[in-house]
Amino acid sequence: MKVLVLGASRGVGLLVAQQALALGHDVTAVARTLPPIGGSFTQLSLKRASMEDRFAMQCLVPGHDAVIICIGALPGFEPVRCFSTGTAHVIEAMQVAEMKRLIVVTGIGAGDSKGHGGWLYDRLFQPLVMGMLYKDKNRQERQVMNSALDWTIVRPGFLTHGPLTMAYQAMTDLQGITASKISRADVAHFIVGQLDDNRWLHKTPLVIG
Repeated sequence: MKVLVLGASRGVGLLVAQQALALGHDVTAVARTLPPIGGSFTQLSLKRASMEDRFAMQCLVPGHDAVIICIGALPGFEPVRCFSTGTAHVIEAMQVAEMKRLIVVTGIGAGDSKGHGGWLYDRLFQPLVMGMLYKDKNRQERQVMNSALDWTIVRPGFLTHGPLTMAYQAMTDLQGITASKISRADVAHFIVGQLDDNRWLHKTPLVIG
C-alpha cells in the first residue's frame, strides 16, 4: 500500500512511518523538517512540506492509497488553526484525487473523549494549557467526520516513550473509563494496523495501555 504520513519528523508520526516501512508499505514521509527515518528503504520518499500549504497537499496527496495525519503543535495561549486548516487542505486534495482512506490522530480530550482524562487533566491541564490546541482539534475532527471519506480518528491516551508492547486497548464506549498511559510505539502499531482493517471505520477509538 502507498501511504502518505503527515507529521513524520518525530513522535507518533515518525514511528508510524518506520513501522509501515517495516511491513513493506511504500511510505511518503512528510514534515516541515525532513524526518530522521534511519535505515535504507527503497520504498521510502522524504518530503519537506506543511499541511497548511494547500498547493503542497494538492501535489503530494495524489498517488497514495491512504493518508495518515499525525501533526502536532506546541501548547500556548494564542489561537491555533494548523490542525483544521491543514486537514481541510488534505480532505480537499483527497476528494479531487478520488482517494478514500484517512486516519487522523487527535488526543484525549477531543470530542466525546473530553472528561475522561482524570481530574487534574480535565479540570486544569487540558483547559488551561492545551485549550487552544483542543479547540482546533475539535474543528479538525468535525471536518473529518463531515467528509465523505473512509476515516478513522485515533485518540491516544497519555503518550510515553516506552517500548512497543502490543498490549493496548481500543474503545469507543467510554462510560466509566479514565485514560491511561500508552507508548507512542503502541499508538503507531494501532494506526498502521488500520491500513488493513476496517473495524474502526467511521469511529473514534480511544487507545490506552
